[in-house]
Amino acid sequence: MIRDVLTTILVAVVVFLILQVTIQVSIINGSSMEPDLHNGERLVINKVVYHFAKPEHGDIIVFNPSENQSSPPFIKRIIGLPGDTVEIKSGQVLVNGEVLKEPYIKEASEYYLKKIVVPNNNYFVLGDNRNMSNDSHNGWTVLHSEIIGKAWVMIWPPSMWGLAPHYELN
Repeated sequence: MIRDVLTTILVAVVVFLILQVTIQVSIINGSSMEPDLHNGERLVINKVVYHFAKPEHGDIIVFNPSENQSSPPFIKRIIGLPGDTVEIKSGQVLVNGEVLKEPYIKEASEYYLKKIVVPNNNYFVLGDNRNMSNDSHNGWTVLHSEIIGKAWVMIWPPSMWGLAPHYELN
């Protein structure tokens, strides 16, 4: 009987450790990802996916903001990959000279961003609620090492259960 109890405890500890290394629950703070993600909702984050694959256009990522390490993690959508050229004008986002089709945004940008090239090992990110988001249009990008993981599954509230709304950008 003691062997069965110890085996059960060992299996539980191993499962717990695997889950701690591979996933994390993240709470959405603020309105920067509306209309798809709202303040207080909870997401399961896949923390290992980017060890096996590179981040892609349209991925929703959770990352630690480099300018303020004491703030909670940010959640944004990847718009530009390393080496991409990004520009925002007349309410449209252009990546490598092509206008993005963005059915997920709340409203078009009311700001301009002159053409920039995303540095190596960095990502250009924007919130879906463009005019209410602290994101890369403010002059910063996300280092690969700051990425915690990719948004995977919505778990709270129960009415929102399902996969996180990723989009392939043209």
